[in-house]
Amino acid sequence: MSAETGKLLIVRIRGDVDVRDEIRQTLKMLRLHKVNHATLTDGGKSYLGMLQKVKDYATWGEIDADTLEKLLSKRGRATGNKCLDDEYMKSNSKFSSIRKFAEAIITSRATIDDVRGLKPVFRLHPAKGGFDGKKKLSFNVGGELGYRGRKINDLVTRMI
Repeated sequence: MSAETGKLLIVRIRGDVDVRDEIRQTLKMLRLHKVNHATLTDGGKSYLGMLQKVKDYATWGEIDADTLEKLLSKRGRATGNKCLDDEYMKSNSKFSSIRKFAEAIITSRATIDDVRGLKPVFRLHPAKGGFDGKKKLSFNVGGELGYRGRKINDLVTRMI
């Protein structure tokens, strides 16, 4: 895991049955309240520590602009469960399209808070075709949990 990245996407994979309160609170701070919820963060030291704590319940990696654009347009929601589109972006932010907003997020020129009413959590579907490995193992040894680098884009594309 490296801190060289701009934005990390975190996806919760496992539920919270028999989870220690310390880990449950960390998942709550990351806004990962339910399975298949995702959120964006930067690669800061405090977030890396939190990710290390929840490594047995979530997966994360560096998201690219194309995947982020798909995620925002298909699973992004505004207050009142409204879908995001270019018209909403024009009227509630300084960005003219979802594509420009996604590129600004990747280059750290913008955050989710720059669009008025945009919810910071993305509710995803279960992965199409299921998971490739076991849900209780680390990604490094053939499982689904923990740091997966750029391969998070493949997983999120199947979950959109």
